[in-house]
Amino acid sequence: MGADSPSRDPRDPMSIAMDEARAAAARGEVPVGAVLVGPDGTVLAHAGNAVEAGDDASAHAEMLVMRAAVRRLGGPRLAGCTLVVTLEPCPMCAAAAVHFRVGRIIFGAYDPKGGGVEHGPRLFARPDCLHRPEWIGGVRETEAAALLRDFFARLRGR
Repeated sequence: MGADSPSRDPRDPMSIAMDEARAAAARGEVPVGAVLVGPDGTVLAHAGNAVEAGDDASAHAEMLVMRAAVRRLGGPRLAGCTLVVTLEPCPMCAAAAVHFRVGRIIFGAYDPKGGGVEHGPRLFARPDCLHRPEWIGGVRETEAAALLRDFFARLRGR
């Protein structure tokens, strides 16, 4: 996990997130990767899922990078920052992004069963949502979806 080794990476953030997702899969984690980019374009944190390794159901890639970024920035908010993730955030991660006040979310694959942005509770569309980040879905969707599909096919022995 690279959440505590922030740096300025010349590659695009979704490429970094994809690398984190592949590394998560290699560790036996669901292949989701995330990057938190500061307002100036600096990569503040990057990580892949660590649920199994930490016996922590909240150790989604998004949660890990948001937590690491606020530690690095020294405050509880991520205003002006962009969260880049390979899969549509679940309701837990979408709600956390609201509370962290993330400025923008960019995600790859859509998650009709477990998503919280365009699917499920559609948190940002709720009238009582405390903060509405901008969001863009479907960025490198085919590649991100293939990572997940291949991971679960291998898990099922297909």
